[in-house]
Amino acid sequence: MGCTTNPAPEQTAPPTSSPSPESALEDTPLADTPDTSDTSEEAALWEQLRRPDNQLYAVLLRHARAPGTGDPASFQLDDCTTQRNLSEAGREQAVRIGDVFRERGVSVRQVLSSQWCRCLETAELMNLGDVKPFTPLNSFFRDNTTTAAQTAAVQDYLLTQEETPGVVIMVTHQVNITALTDYVPDSGEAVVMEVEDQELTLHGRLTPE
Repeated sequence: MGCTTNPAPEQTAPPTSSPSPESALEDTPLADTPDTSDTSEEAALWEQLRRPDNQLYAVLLRHARAPGTGDPASFQLDDCTTQRNLSEAGREQAVRIGDVFRERGVSVRQVLSSQWCRCLETAELMNLGDVKPFTPLNSFFRDNTTTAAQTAAVQDYLLTQEETPGVVIMVTHQVNITALTDYVPDSGEAVVMEVEDQELTLHGRLTPE
């Protein structure tokens, strides 16, 4: 897989309003009891993330629970009150996901996020490092004409990072992850890709209990 452009993450001004709480069903975190609930595949994957050695792993994480589909017609990128946001259960889920990464001893080199409020809030609540908005991770649910370009931009960025091993977390949307991996993740579910020899390989999934 070739490398063309190198879209650099860029910091943008925070949204003007905080998302308002909304009720939702209780969510479950990424598996947090390795001795009883992990599959052997998940356990091995967590160990690889904990000790990446000379490999680069990209963790493509769908934002935490945000009830509904898409965004309101009045959607504005810089105003969280016009967007579909995390529920209280989603906020708790995001905190737990971050806790699991710390409990597993996974050191995160970089945290990139869609500019959508539900993604930024998920990334911030995980508290795994400074969060940098990265426009190729923005949702194309409402305008799929940008699907190919945004997906290629994510691929190209990761390929340029191959010489800097470690774990990069990308908080994004279902449509973005599906376009890259052909997998439909649940809210708070992670798809892990390995970057090696200028190729991206689906390496595994970390799923809610």
